[in-house]
Amino acid sequence: MRLAAYWMLGAAVIAAPLAAQTLGQPGGQPGAQLGARAVVDAAAPSDLSVTIYRDPNRDADAPLQRSYPQGMAMISETRRVTLPRGESTIRFEGVAEGMVGVSAIVTGLPGGTIEKNRNAELLSPAALVNGTLGNRVTVTRTNPATGEAKSEDAIVRTRADGGLVLETGQGFEAVRCAGLPEKLTFERIPKGLSSSPVFSVDTRSPEGGTYDVTLTYLAWGFDWQANYVATLLEKPAGKAAGGEFPLHLLSWLTLVNDNGQSFDKAKLQIVAGRLNVESDYRSLANPPRAAPLRLSCYPIGSTAEGTDIDELMPVPPPPPSPPMMAPPSPVMMARAEVVVTGARMKANDVMTASEENLGDLKLFRVPARVDVSAKGMKQVAFLNKDAVKARYLYQTGCNPYQWIGDESTSPSPASLLLVTKNEEAKGLGIALPQGSMTLYEPTARGDRLAGKTSLRDYARGQDMELELGGSRQVFARCSAVGAAAKYGEPRKWTPMRATLSNANPHAVTLRLQLAGPGIAVRFPGRKVVVKNGMQTVEVTLPANQTSTFDWKLGPDQS
Repeated sequence: MRLAAYWMLGAAVIAAPLAAQTLGQPGGQPGAQLGARAVVDAAAPSDLSVTIYRDPNRDADAPLQRSYPQGMAMISETRRVTLPRGESTIRFEGVAEGMVGVSAIVTGLPGGTIEKNRNAELLSPAALVNGTLGNRVTVTRTNPATGEAKSEDAIVRTRADGGLVLETGQGFEAVRCAGLPEKLTFERIPKGLSSSPVFSVDTRSPEGGTYDVTLTYLAWGFDWQANYVATLLEKPAGKAAGGEFPLHLLSWLTLVNDNGQSFDKAKLQIVAGRLNVESDYRSLANPPRAAPLRLSCYPIGSTAEGTDIDELMPVPPPPPSPPMMAPPSPVMMARAEVVVTGARMKANDVMTASEENLGDLKLFRVPARVDVSAKGMKQVAFLNKDAVKARYLYQTGCNPYQWIGDESTSPSPASLLLVTKNEEAKGLGIALPQGSMTLYEPTARGDRLAGKTSLRDYARGQDMELELGGSRQVFARCSAVGAAAKYGEPRKWTPMRATLSNANPHAVTLRLQLAGPGIAVRFPGRKVVVKNGMQTVEVTLPANQTSTFDWKLGPDQS
């Protein structure tokens, strides 16, 4: 009894000043006085806007990091608050856990902002115990032999940083050290704790009243990617070499939100282009902590060494992972019907994002509101063009430092390009964000995969040349004529020759890359055009034939 009395006295001495310090402070943090500032909870958002910035370090053809996205979003929330006269603290519950607190701005407050804070601890077993220190809980123990459960009141006397000690009618007891199944029931959640992240601001209102305020901030853990599906509407074979053919272009946005918060019915914008990020926003966006309750006790049958109680209990199986929504298959995306934000519509009715300039970047506004789900991946169809005019073009380069008789100059496959221009006359005329593209061609047995490639960001008016890979039908051997040729010598001309074969049953157009800028070129009967920094000519190759072309390279004129 002396020991029990000693512990009771010590607990009373320690608990009393702690309780006095924590009154009136959300989350039980010391240093605030009761009634010093009214605490007001902002209403749930009445309007949401989410602008997602792509991970600036991820290449165009790199896949989305589903479990660890490293892009950002700018989130804007409109909420209603009712303020008393004088100073108050406004709590915005449910902000993104990846919130960058230093970026937050609150507008619409009559007295402006005095101070900003972000809670560092979420509602958790440990936070629940710490916030109930010195207060009453109910402890229930179950007899495993009879199944009988007994409950009694107790007072929490220690924090949740080791063994948890309760004061009951029998004295002081350590939780889960009696060898019986035990559970604690709390009458209420301590003031200031919430199950979702909270951002708060201190403000001053001279008159008080109800206001609609807007909270805007950056958040870490988002990303997006564009995926394009192009389907040829007719076979290009049989047309004149290099002739145009129509294709259907459908584009999807794939959105990733790794935060634990959803943003339902949000206005969605994406920003295309590489954002120059100087600050380490990832380190500034450390999520609030939800501390677990770890109870330590002496192992059964020994008092020699403390053992974590978790080691004495059977380990529960991990919860099943939520099913991840897989991206729609290209075949499904190319069909007549697509699913867009939960509604089924004809492909011709797919919404088209509007385009705006944002400095050197492009901002796309998705016209319909979108649910950006927590820990989720979502696809939104945002571009649908029915009659894009494109053509196939083969391309190969010539090496003036090799000669035709060299055994190493064996024929090599030419590259196959899908060529068009981003303008209304070609059926486009909208800035295209970078992403991957899948191309399908019609056959007697339905559409079949013809190639895959990636797009960089294309502005309006730019030529688009998408490489589909090496050809299996068109080959080229292109080098200097004769081992004695000396390319680049002053006043010397180097004879060049290209031997080109086309195994297709139709004629094709091939672009020869002759030389870089500043080199003199004499190509009989052809106009030399600079394309992508190279002097080039386009030639026609008849079906199932081999053709030879000769020209000369002169001295460097640069």
